[in-house]
Amino acid sequence: MKTKEVHIRISDKRFRKLKNYATLKEKTVTQIIEDYIDRLTNKGD
Repeated sequence: MKTKEVHIRISDKRFRKLKNYATLKEKTVTQIIEDYIDRLTNKGD
């Protein structure tokens, strides 16, 4: 599987929130973001 890098700017507060959530779920931040993206629908395709 090919992968791409995505760089985003978010506040320290949001990053801590994301990191804490990932830790709680025993996942990486990348896994949390990928899980969310996978739930998005492709309406109009």
